[in-house]
Amino acid sequence: MIAPETVTALIRETAAAVILPRFRALAPDQIREKKPGDFVTIADVESEEMLERLLTRALPGSVVCGEEGVAKDPSRLSLLEGDAPVWVLDPVDGTSNFAHGREGFAVIVALVDHGVTRTGWIHDPRTGVTVHAERGGGAWIGGARVTVDGSLPLTQQSGSAYGRLGKRGEAAKLLVDRGAVAAIRNTGCGGLDYILMARGETHFKYSSASLPWDHAAGMLIMAEAGAAARFADASPYDVHRHASPLLIAPGETSWSELHTLLMGSGA
Repeated sequence: MIAPETVTALIRETAAAVILPRFRALAPDQIREKKPGDFVTIADVESEEMLERLLTRALPGSVVCGEEGVAKDPSRLSLLEGDAPVWVLDPVDGTSNFAHGREGFAVIVALVDHGVTRTGWIHDPRTGVTVHAERGGGAWIGGARVTVDGSLPLTQQSGSAYGRLGKRGEAAKLLVDRGAVAAIRNTGCGGLDYILMARGETHFKYSSASLPWDHAAGMLIMAEAGAAARFADASPYDVHRHASPLLIAPGETSWSELHTLLMGSGA
């Protein structure tokens, strides 16, 4: 449909032009809250606009469903139901970090066709690392194929966990308090969490929400890397489900162990 390296180049171009120049250089009037704690900056808006121009030009007939566009017009989510290929974008994932001058933000792009994520890209503008995956074609960092180690015991794994588990409180705290994992490393940027897992620096991820611009690319990347990546109810990932917990682990054994810990009675 389109060469992955073409999209990688467009993402890098956008990051260099409108994201990195704004990092630690935002004026107060260039940051606002869509709702309490949910930040948007001029970099989010400008990068989504630039990516929309570049990507739809590169793939004629395609449309864009981006986080900022949906914030303005929620009906744009219905594009995922149509026949046109859809670019699903989070132009600056980790906006709270970005807005406060902290490292830990990423650009996330997925290409969805008839409800199926065909290709996904996650780019870290600070380090220049880009991870991408094609459905049935593996996950890649540059020219190196990415695979995860499914044999690592859960007690030796580190990862991220976001959200609450009903009356049992925060998922991250539960895992730490039970001594079930080696460490929790919440970066505040889902895209960076996926990059760290792809690189083998962390191993698992739990998210209580599943918005497509946050997860479509990362779920494909991890699945193509050999991880167990699906909804916490064990059903396959689906871009149409936006409020269901997700669970990713490097192997089926650790996925099942995490599932038992996180999704047991009272969750």
